[in-house]
Amino acid sequence: MRLIDRLGRLPLVIVLGWIVAAFLAVMVGVVGIGLVGSGLLTSRQGAPVSEDEVRRALAETSGEPSAVPSGEPSPQPAENTARSFPTAGGTVVAECGRILSLSPAQGFEVHEQDDDEGEFRSVLGRDRVKVELTGCDRGTPRLRIRNDD
Repeated sequence: MRLIDRLGRLPLVIVLGWIVAAFLAVMVGVVGIGLVGSGLLTSRQGAPVSEDEVRRALAETSGEPSAVPSGEPSPQPAENTARSFPTAGGTVVAECGRILSLSPAQGFEVHEQDDDEGEFRSVLGRDRVKVELTGCDRGTPRLRIRNDD
């Protein structure tokens, strides 16, 4: 006897069941996305909001805004100004009191790092870049960079 004759209509029912289940899953997803996009489940449509509408909505919820942004960033305190220094061995990020991070360039690795000095070494071991935090100049860190071959 052939296998299909023995199984009867069971494989056909299984295949049709999977097709119906896949179709229903897709339809539930489409309807769900349509409901979210129509605003039925949310309080607002997906339309853009103007700056005046945002200000009015904020004024309604919290009173007057505490400060109106001027478009210029607020000045940072001079003693905490961090700066990055590109070197042949990688990038050094430092603030006046210490070196924050050493990020090696391709082909280099961080050999050592302290609060006031660090060293990049070539993976091949031939080149070294030493950095030393020497102080501060009006809130900006100063760094001495030495390339040793």
